[in-house]
Amino acid sequence: MLKQELDKNVFQALKEKMKQGLLPQWILTDPQIYEMEIDKIFAHTWQFLAHETELKEPGSYVTRWMVNDPVLLVKTNSGELKAFLNSCPHRGTQLCTADFGKKKTLTCPYHGWSFNLNGDLIGVVAGDKVYGGEMKKDEWGLRPIPQVGVYQGMIFGNLDPNAMPLEDYLGDMKWYMDIMLGRSDGGMEVRGLPQRWVVNTNWKLVLENFSGDPYHVQTTHRSTVEMGISPQDPLYAGYGHQVVLQHGHGVNVITASAPGKPQRPPYQGLPQEMWPMFERNLNEDQLKVFSKATVLVGSIFPNLSFVSPVHGSEGHLHNYLNFRVWRPLGPEKIEIWSWFMIDKAASDEYKEDAYKGYISSFGPSGTLEQDDTEIWIRVTQSSKGIMARSKDHSYNNLLNYLMGLDRVLPDDTWPGPGVAYPTCYLDAISRATHEYWLELLTGEGPENEQEMMRKEYAGGHGDE
Repeated sequence: MLKQELDKNVFQALKEKMKQGLLPQWILTDPQIYEMEIDKIFAHTWQFLAHETELKEPGSYVTRWMVNDPVLLVKTNSGELKAFLNSCPHRGTQLCTADFGKKKTLTCPYHGWSFNLNGDLIGVVAGDKVYGGEMKKDEWGLRPIPQVGVYQGMIFGNLDPNAMPLEDYLGDMKWYMDIMLGRSDGGMEVRGLPQRWVVNTNWKLVLENFSGDPYHVQTTHRSTVEMGISPQDPLYAGYGHQVVLQHGHGVNVITASAPGKPQRPPYQGLPQEMWPMFERNLNEDQLKVFSKATVLVGSIFPNLSFVSPVHGSEGHLHNYLNFRVWRPLGPEKIEIWSWFMIDKAASDEYKEDAYKGYISSFGPSGTLEQDDTEIWIRVTQSSKGIMARSKDHSYNNLLNYLMGLDRVLPDDTWPGPGVAYPTCYLDAISRATHEYWLELLTGEGPENEQEMMRKEYAGGHGDE
């Protein structure tokens, strides 16, 4: 296996290739790159933990991961959400091992230390006898995750106490999150538990697949076309707008119908009795975007993706919202966490039918999920060899991200924020995500948020 040190010259060459719309294949599986990503990216960016509806009552808890850091998220007796490292400060074992539950007291299975829901140490087995009176319990509480933030019911954590606030990090993505999460009275709710499965692939590849690659739909998901689930038009996933946002985020608003052609039912085919509710909760520009959308699909960097499609089973189509975390387990392995979400205000019958649509499409055994997973594994397998891992930046290992480069211009009439392009068959989001990835990896990004915004919005995407 090739072993080449990653020095400034390697990263400078990488940067130059990326400006040309080219991406060396070796970044997908290189172990040194992966270790840098854990240190430089995942240690400092906001990562999704849970939705508020997963923690309904005081004492409710869920266990999650921020890559290798186990997280315990609890709802206190006062209704406050708290996140701790899921590791007992006595000897380090995981405090809670169940995926979810409800407790009044958190007790370590190793030596029996117990903590209240605020994370305070309240009980030490034989404490006075083994420690005497010298031990200060208030110094040995659970260790809090440095930052926790909530937006539209979505709970995020950050391991960096000095990282920018969550709302600043989300930036203009909040406008599109409001469409998906804030359109209904009461917002959205999680149905069931997040499903999990492991895939032998790289986290960047799957993030990009959701954030900026509707181009794969017609080929990879050809079986759904043949079964009549997806339209016959080979360009259908390209109709709409691809929107580049700050901090590596992006969203595709797919209309699935060419301009001037008959449009699909408004508001993703959601029941007409819900439309007045949308009109109350969204502003005029958000309604313009939402009313024409068939699919909303994108990502929040580094490892949260979403898809809000129209799918179904037995000939009936329903809308739902699927959020998923790509948890890295190594350069060639991820654990997928997948949440099914639906409007609280929808009828029970609609929720049940939409859940069936999710299971049959993007559940672990769903048609589209199986298609994607097979491709992701093949890409990773093909990226491990000598030619793909060479760092000479020659034609031998360069991947093509040239779609739309210097040819497709932004649509100034787009009613929403971000840099919007009038097609979803485009590599604009992917190129912008790669740029932000490299900025974080090398620490050579813009010096401040204002400069970052200027760069990304004034031509930092390859001069489209």
